[in-house]
Amino acid sequence: MSIAYTITTSEPVNQQIYRYLRKDIVTCAIQPGSLLSEKEVSARFNVSRQPVREAFIKLAEAGLVQVLPQRGTFVRKISAKRVADGRFIREAVEVSVVRRAALEIDDPALMALEHNLQLQRMAAERHDSQAFLTLDDEFHRLIAESIDCKLAWETVENIKAAMDRVRFLTLSEVSPPDKLIEQHEEIFAALKRHDADAAEAAMRRHLQEMIFSITPIAERNSAWFEAP
Repeated sequence: MSIAYTITTSEPVNQQIYRYLRKDIVTCAIQPGSLLSEKEVSARFNVSRQPVREAFIKLAEAGLVQVLPQRGTFVRKISAKRVADGRFIREAVEVSVVRRAALEIDDPALMALEHNLQLQRMAAERHDSQAFLTLDDEFHRLIAESIDCKLAWETVENIKAAMDRVRFLTLSEVSPPDKLIEQHEEIFAALKRHDADAAEAAMRRHLQEMIFSITPIAERNSAWFEAP
């Protein structure tokens, strides 16, 4: 855990620690199966153990860590079922969002999406996977915000932690950024035309990408996945 993060006074400490640890787990900087020590994390962030303990609870709720009595807190291995369930729920939410957005989206929201796509292309050219994933999330969040429904994206965020780990692992070969950007552009084009059917179809194709990517990723990283 060598990545340096700074704790600020802008938000509760436990939330910052949760976000930083979540990022490290999602990007596999902290690998599946690793032991998380309250003492070590407290020292890393120079905080007391209480906010660390609270962050661990949130990570457990997100399905990223498992607390084993008398043994400690471990980063959970990736569950293919949890990924599939999360993808199913995400598709149900985002398809409804994008259909409504196709009918309601305005020019400023379209401009924000177009700018986001430009930044995605720049991140892909730099081979900056973390920046690309952040922009990918922002693209979907902007669609939800275009219909004034931030809760839809918050719901998706709360269930997609397992998906995010697979997303990060697939970027190099299975689902490279160029392919995902092309899918985002299809969604954007349908929104710009205010074509709800095309927007739904494009979103479904995009979110079903994980169905085809998880098997090769699990085969290449079998030690990081739970046994079927």
